[in-house]
This record gives sequence, structure tokens and C-alpha cells, in this order.
Amino acid sequence: MTSGSWRRAWLAARAAGSSFRGLLRRQFITRNRRLAFILALAVVGIGVAAVHVSASWFSPGLMILPILAGGLLLWPRALRVLFGLVAVMLTYDIIKIDERTGFGTVATIIIVAFFAEALARTRARLGLQGLRGDQMLVDLRDRIRAQSALPALPEGWACESVLRPAGGGSFGGDFVVSACDGKTLEVAVVDVSGKGIDAGTRALLLSGAFGGLLGSVPASEFLPACNAYLRRSEPSEGFVTAVHLALDLASGNYVITSAGHPPAAHFDRGSGSWRLTQASGIVLGVVPDLRVVPDRETLRPGDALMLYTDGLVEIPGRDIDVGIDRLLGEADRLVADGIRGGAADLVQRMQNGAGAADDCGMVLIWRT
Repeated sequence: MTSGSWRRAWLAARAAGSSFRGLLRRQFITRNRRLAFILALAVVGIGVAAVHVSASWFSPGLMILPILAGGLLLWPRALRVLFGLVAVMLTYDIIKIDERTGFGTVATIIIVAFFAEALARTRARLGLQGLRGDQMLVDLRDRIRAQSALPALPEGWACESVLRPAGGGSFGGDFVVSACDGKTLEVAVVDVSGKGIDAGTRALLLSGAFGGLLGSVPASEFLPACNAYLRRSEPSEGFVTAVHLALDLASGNYVITSAGHPPAAHFDRGSGSWRLTQASGIVLGVVPDLRVVPDRETLRPGDALMLYTDGLVEIPGRDIDVGIDRLLGEADRLVADGIRGGAADLVQRMQNGAGAADDCGMVLIWRT
């Protein structure tokens, strides 16, 4: 062969190699395809090793591991291709080592594949694979908790807040938003219809919207603005109740407005008793023009104010007034034992005796 022929053959081989590398790059350009290829190699390796190395060390049941990894990391289409390869290798193993590949192993692999498929389809709907969806939920939970944290108050004032989703979960339909400019404290306690995680996603959306309105509109217009937002964005999503507090930190004067929410309670140190505020109004999102009746009072040194959601006072089969009376009785014990640090204990005592399974929340503000 002449030198020219060798050169042409070399160039042709080089071109073929470049084309093959380009094909590989196009096939494995996405992370999903690379992972699918690795898991496919693992399935083939387990199937071949079970026959030619040792079925004790490389049991066909080990194919469960690539299937689980595929459920977490692959898109459904790639996962189904992996299932097909598993079926081929499992059939190969059954033919070669049928006395050691029993029905139990095959049934377990099929059941695991079913759950892996369901997991992959769920994550595909979210557009997230792996553990990113779980991490997103954790981030959402942390954002709700951060938004519900009350601001630091000047000397002479203190506050606590407690949120307890139904069933001990991380998401609930109750949330708190607050704002403080050093002179005025505004707090809104909101209860979204529903409970637990079913109401949690809607609560997250509304907490951002209501938090943006709080402090941006005059205090007297906050609940009407929230009502207008609900009417505009989600008129058929269910009702929302809320109570709003605007507190002057210099004088202690406050204004409470309510939209279908249980009445706030004011502890008067002078009389040593709790009284219910008289603010009233219809639930949010029902009527286009919300009208509320505010209640104005003053927090004096030693006084306290308690805002809460109906999940704290509702008792199945009994009137809500019974639960409110019980709350005020427990609150008397709270005052006697010392308010600071007692909000969580008060909520726990109410939950222990109510027998209800609803979200509940409380905000406690007092003047020292």
C-alpha cells in the first residue's frame, strides 16, 4: 500500500472516530442520559455476575438498587427503558439459575419498580429530580416560619408567637405576618380554610401577599386590601379569616380589626381578668366591599393581648364559646405563672384537652 493510501485510510479512520465521539456527546449530553447509562451498566453487571460469578454475592435481587436510584434520578421515559433492561436480565438469570431465583425475588422487584415509577412521575410533574423536590419543600417551610417570626420590640414590650400545623406536620393553613418601624407594631393572624399541607401551599402564597400589604397601606385599609386581593386572584378558593392589630408602642393605644376571626383577648392588670375585644367583620374574599367594625383600647403596663386562630378553641360537637372560655381560664393560669415563655405551653394545654386536629396559632403581646 502506498503512502498516499495509508494517509487516506488514516484520515478516514480519524473522521470516523470524530463522528463516533460526536455521536456519544449528543447521546450523553444530558445528565439524565448519563445516569441512565450508568444504571443500565449496573443492571447488566448484576445480571451477568449472578450467572458467571456467584449468585450468592450478586443476587438478582440487587437490581432493586438501580431501580430505586432510577426512581429518584431518572425521568419516566428513561426509567421505563431501564425497566425493560431489568426484565431482560432477570429473564436471563431465571433461565440460567432458576433454582435460586424464586418468585419472591421477582415479585419484590416488580413491586419496587411500581413505586419507583410512581415516584418518577410525581417528580416529573414538579420538574425536579433527585432530592431537589424535598429540598424545595424544606425551603418553603423555613420561609413560612421566617415570615411568621415577630420583630424585635423596644424596651418595655415583649411578644411571642406559636404556630402548630395539624397532625404535627410542617405545613399548615395558619400564618402570622408582622411589621414594626420602631413606633408602630402591626400584626396579622390569618387562618386559611382547610388544614395541614392541603392549606399550606395557599397559606404560603397569601403570607407573601399579605406581608407585602402590611405596612405598605394604612392600618385601617389592610383588611379591605386583603379582601380585594382575594376577590381578584382566587374568588373560589375558599374563605380566609384574619385579625389585624395596629399598636402604638409609645402610648400603648391599639386598634384591632377582624374579618370573621375569633375575638382577641385583652388582659387588664387592674382588674386581673381577660375581656374579649368587640372588633367584627365578615370573612375575607366573600363580599366585594369589606366593612369592619374596629375596637380601640390601650395596653397599660402589665396588660397583655392575645390573638389566636379558631383551631385553638374549636371543640368537635361543641360551641366555639366553650373553647374560648376554656382558653381564657388557661390564660389566667398563664398570667399567674408568668407570661414570658408561656405561649407554647398554653397552646399545648389547649391542644391536649380539645381533641381536635386543626391548625392552630397564637400571638401574645404584653407590656412590662
